[in-house]
Amino acid sequence: MSKKTPEENAKVTEGTPSEQHLTYINIPEAVGVFDSFETQQAAFYDLRAAGFHHSDISLLGSKEAMEEKLGKAYWTSADLEDDPAAPRAHFVSEEAIGELQGAIAGGFFFVGSFIAMAAMLTPASTLAASIAAIAIGGSPSAVIGTLLARRVGQHHKDYYANQISHGGILMWVRTRDKDREDLAVKILKGHSGHDVHVHAWSE
Repeated sequence: MSKKTPEENAKVTEGTPSEQHLTYINIPEAVGVFDSFETQQAAFYDLRAAGFHHSDISLLGSKEAMEEKLGKAYWTSADLEDDPAAPRAHFVSEEAIGELQGAIAGGFFFVGSFIAMAAMLTPASTLAASIAAIAIGGSPSAVIGTLLARRVGQHHKDYYANQISHGGILMWVRTRDKDREDLAVKILKGHSGHDVHVHAWSE
């Protein structure tokens, strides 16, 4: 299947549920697809160790974010590699998820941390409902126990399982010069990333 340019994708996405204008910048971006969370996480850590900023690395948004922005049509990772309409999310490590779950004992002190973490992978409408639940739920320990211990960990697993079932975990890396392009591609390929390439724009 041939890749579409950002301009072609922008035309295709007119009239989608989000009805938002597409914006992208002329900074090259490397993209790769991973078959497991472990290989994707290893690539992320190597990118960070090589000097790439966390904000320059992004993943595909959650299933809810996909449906909110693109509707419920079937998609594959290959379809979205070069699509500027694909929703993005920041990478959240297993360690961070574990720390968040461990925050149950902290009561209200950790509510802000939960909201910040939820915002990374949750569309605005669902996030608003979660914040409301925290606000009116009564007992902080009961609410956080439900939202964190039972849902955050499973949400994290489901997020990656959903992408793998659609062809793999997508990761984009914003690069600023040819040397950084080559380095990003080398790292992505070095951790079994496939269909690794660079396009001339970034989200």
